[in-house]
Amino acid sequence: MTSYLQKAGVKLFEKNLEQYRPEDPLYESYTDSRGKQRRRKRAIPPGLSARDAKILKSVQRRAHYLDKGFSICGLRFGWTFIIGMIPGAGDVADVALNYYLVVRKARQAELPAWLVQRMLLNNAVSALSGLVPVAGDIVMAVFKANSRNAALLEEFLRIRGEEFLKLQADREQGRVVSVPEKDLHQVKPGAGMSDDAAATTSQQKTKFVSWSRTNRKDKQRAPTPGDKGRFVEDVEPDDAAPSEEAETGAIRLQNR
Repeated sequence: MTSYLQKAGVKLFEKNLEQYRPEDPLYESYTDSRGKQRRRKRAIPPGLSARDAKILKSVQRRAHYLDKGFSICGLRFGWTFIIGMIPGAGDVADVALNYYLVVRKARQAELPAWLVQRMLLNNAVSALSGLVPVAGDIVMAVFKANSRNAALLEEFLRIRGEEFLKLQADREQGRVVSVPEKDLHQVKPGAGMSDDAAATTSQQKTKFVSWSRTNRKDKQRAPTPGDKGRFVEDVEPDDAAPSEEAETGAIRLQNR
């Protein structure tokens, strides 16, 4: 009876603990056609630049090995737990690894200040729990600050990609895009796509020029009386218009 209650208690504890565990930053679970649970690597959110996609992959891989790289009896842990078992120096090493390998790498994606502060708060909670001998290391292994920071980065970049795809669709359909300056500053749609942004800007300038000017042939044509001075600023000086001597010669030929 005692053994049965103990097993039931462990299962209940694991069930309640599951809601506090962050998901694996590198892998996701899915059910195949046979009904079996399998794992596969997480897909990169659409609409990201090559730079942001590379940063996200790197952060996910590092967070996975720091938090969930090993598994014993169903319990997944990583290098932070192993290093944290070393008294004193292990906790300092964990703080350094969590920042330099995950947070510092994530900041290369031009994240807003509030998101970086949230990541640093997760690292602080992990560092403080590691100060408690044994029990603190277990709490740190369960909390998994790196996996939480990787999840924050993935969610933020997913929103960035969605905003970029929306703007791109609006521009292709010719609709006027009006995005609040605050949102552009926070999310920065299309960040890391300097070439694409330049191409979009060039297309917008070309479209504006086509409304205000004619093509090159029209620029070289002198204005007729019916034009009432239109495009006068685009007429080539002296070269495009016939000289006075040429006009005089033409009149003499007609008189003959």
